[in-house]
Amino acid sequence: MSNDTRTVQAYRASLLHFHADPAFAENAHAWHQDGLLVVENGRVLAAGDYDKLISTLPQGTDVVDYRGKIITPGFIDTHLHFPQTDMIGSPAPDLLPWLENYTFPTERQFSDPVHARTVAEFFLDELLRNGTTTALVYCTVHKESVDAFFEASAARNLRMAGGKVLMDRNCPDFLQDTADLRDSEDLIKRWHDNGRAMYAITPRFAPTSTPAQLGAAGELARAFPTTYIQTHVSESRDECAWVKSLYPDNRSYLQVYEHHGLMRPRAMFGHCIWLDDVDFALMADTGAAISHCPTSNLFLGSGLFDVAKADSVRAHVSLGTDVGAGTSFSMLQTMNEAYKVARLKGSYLPALRMFYLATLGAARSMQLEGTIGNFAAGTEADFVVLDPKATPLLARRTANGDSLEETLFALALLGDDRAIRATYAAGKRVHERGR
Repeated sequence: MSNDTRTVQAYRASLLHFHADPAFAENAHAWHQDGLLVVENGRVLAAGDYDKLISTLPQGTDVVDYRGKIITPGFIDTHLHFPQTDMIGSPAPDLLPWLENYTFPTERQFSDPVHARTVAEFFLDELLRNGTTTALVYCTVHKESVDAFFEASAARNLRMAGGKVLMDRNCPDFLQDTADLRDSEDLIKRWHDNGRAMYAITPRFAPTSTPAQLGAAGELARAFPTTYIQTHVSESRDECAWVKSLYPDNRSYLQVYEHHGLMRPRAMFGHCIWLDDVDFALMADTGAAISHCPTSNLFLGSGLFDVAKADSVRAHVSLGTDVGAGTSFSMLQTMNEAYKVARLKGSYLPALRMFYLATLGAARSMQLEGTIGNFAAGTEADFVVLDPKATPLLARRTANGDSLEETLFALALLGDDRAIRATYAAGKRVHERGR
């Protein structure tokens, strides 16, 4: 180990992380009741039992004592909209009127770089307050919104992905773009793999893009194969019917994206509620991924995602808050609703599986295993300190639990931002509750 005590930090707590999907593997997680996480130069050096690792630390290393807390990898939110922060909780009877009455007027303001930066700052701080260290984020059609997002993210040294929204029809004139994607290409060259930033090619959804624009997005994705692709698919019945009228020659809504070259690894599709068996198989075969957004789906009445159907074909699944249709920045609250949606669909999500989906499962969905998502040696040291006694109710419930599953289940069903004691990005504390 390094003898440079200035660059080594250690954190004592219970440690939880995953090396496999609990739905398909036994002993998929590592649990150290009295654990030690050792970090050097922003990366994980070691994670294991305290009594085995303490003697390996360089002399004089400060050990931060979080005993009684649980350290997990930072949460990864794979679908949300930073410009919708100020309109979270806006009432609407369905997705399409919600877009028309709230989303589009709100996003109009992001041509102003000062406004964009102000919202981006608040948005990122809110993510960190909720233990989210990586997110796949929609900006607006304005280049200024993308620059504001990545500038604020870089200032915090966060691993974040985002992109300029693409729309060239069926939207207000003040947000309408074209099929010329030179702005997106410029942003890719400016931001993708610049520090910890990652760019996402971002058609909003098929109804607001012409075939020419979707085709151009596919060409851009081929030209920059390590970029992300993000969009929405099969969120509501009315939306699906609209896509069928606009793209009558395609077998399904999802097949529209495949036809235009937008299904590949590092492609993330939000919602996926109304996919059929062929669509789910296509998702798995192409290596594309699903972001399940339960708080949003329940809020808008869009439907219930079938996690068991996705699991049956081993499709990549992760969780998204979908702020601002989603009603919370908290991945714990998102787990809460994901559990209930699964029950309503006749399946069951154990707490271990939900924590996997919010950490390593999301990293795998984003093709980032080995970079973030667990505590394997060499991974970036993004982590969150969870407090099982953060509220009187949590403290009472977890005191009466007799297993890790019960403790995690209580955190998922009863926890929120108050359960986040601290958040670290690349080994640096970027949030501490009460400070």
